Amino acid sequence: MKKYLLLLMAVSMGLLSACNSSQPKLDLKVMTFNIRLDTSDDGEYSWEHRKEQAGAMAKAQDCDLIGTQEVLNHQLEDLKAALPEYEAVGVGRADGKTEGEYSSLLYKKDRFDALDSGTFWLSETPEVAGSKGWDGACERVASWVLLKDKETLREVFFINTHLDHVGVEARREGVNLLLERAYKLAKDAPIVLTGDFNAEPESDVIFNVINPEKERHLLSTHEVAQEVKGTNWTFHDYDRLDINKREYIDYIFVSAPVTVKSYEVLPMKYEGQFVSDHCPVVANIEFN
Repeated sequence: MKKYLLLLMAVSMGLLSACNSSQPKLDLKVMTFNIRLDTSDDGEYSWEHRKEQAGAMAKAQDCDLIGTQEVLNHQLEDLKAALPEYEAVGVGRADGKTEGEYSSLLYKKDRFDALDSGTFWLSETPEVAGSKGWDGACERVASWVLLKDKETLREVFFINTHLDHVGVEARREGVNLLLERAYKLAKDAPIVLTGDFNAEPESDVIFNVINPEKERHLLSTHEVAQEVKGTNWTFHDYDRLDINKREYIDYIFVSAPVTVKSYEVLPMKYEGQFVSDHCPVVANIEFN
């Protein structure tokens, strides 16, 4: 049934595209990348041993937009040093400043002007820094930016998050809040949502994002892409998980009308080193 709904969505996207040809198209290459927080528990895979490869991989992909998760302040500084062509948005989830993990996002500053940006907490009190939501084990945030493409003058709303790994209700309600805020803040601009959702494609959490019966829903780039490459999982724990236990939990969602030209789960390693315990994911999209 879900596949049938997705086919209907794809047909609808094509019809919307045909009716919306008066404005220039907006081509974007997008990445979502859980970089794994810096912890000595990772030993040979700790950030110090893989930060150069992580930065080099991101640079080589040459994406327009990058959503990152599990980023500590010093890791964000390392990424900014490796990627000077990008501007970063985001705050630490513990205090709304520099403490705790960021769900930071990066965008090419020579291509876009930022019109507005911010962060809210996935909780019953979204404006309260450090607040935990529902049955969540950790503070969770979403950082966002409204961008204007300097050439086409088209706007795009980019939002990035990391849902709770424990709280079932926190993931469910977190998605509801994400969609509500995204549609409100986007102001009719197309939407790109990236993140680690700690939920697999067949879960209620993900269906809550893509359910076409909801007025506010998005499309999974993986499901509607014209070309798909890479593994059917994104979390591998530095290749230590049994292949049958690996999970697909990292996503790039977009609003319609859109064409997703390609989608790829990138390899675990770059230049012989793990870049994270997650695989980065990239999608080439065209907003019509």
